[in-house]
Amino acid sequence: MGKTYTIAVRCAKCRNLLYRYKKEGGGMLIKCYADMITADYTNGDLKCPKCGQEFARHAIIHNRPAHKIIRGKVFVRGHHG
Repeated sequence: MGKTYTIAVRCAKCRNLLYRYKKEGGGMLIKCYADMITADYTNGDLKCPKCGQEFARHAIIHNRPAHKIIRGKVFVRGHHG
């Protein structure tokens, strides 16, 4: 397992905080593994609780439950470390 760091995943439309997520490696956020989400501020329906925009779809990636991020629907703020 590579280096992990915590990021804040926010709705691109209204800036509402959706998740705190432990991300591995660099690059864009394409998926969130369910077991790496440290805090979930959504209702579990993969829609922003504030504006209702769908931001991800349920998927199984590498035999792990994941949320596949819809491109352009979220933005990320994080700290490496």
